[in-house]
Amino acid sequence: MQRLILDGEKCTTKETTHHILKEGLGLPDYYGANLDALWDVLTSDFSERMIVIRHPESILKNLGGYGVSLLRLFEESKQENSHIHIVYSYHF
Repeated sequence: MQRLILDGEKCTTKETTHHILKEGLGLPDYYGANLDALWDVLTSDFSERMIVIRHPESILKNLGGYGVSLLRLFEESKQENSHIHIVYSYHF
């Protein structure tokens, strides 16, 4: 199973976030680095993937509405593709 740890504190911009996703998930060079492209990848590739999201509150803080859409996309993609596992890790 492929595993990516997405640290919300490092998701400071849309571009940085998609770069982390591209590198961590081994996405191809033609990856569009936007939410539509991420949706396409997560719902059409049926290899087992676990995405651990650390500090999801930082994603919301740093990216605002885009962060809300990103986290919603993760939730919806796991409903669409049973091979996607999303785990949230909060710092207390």
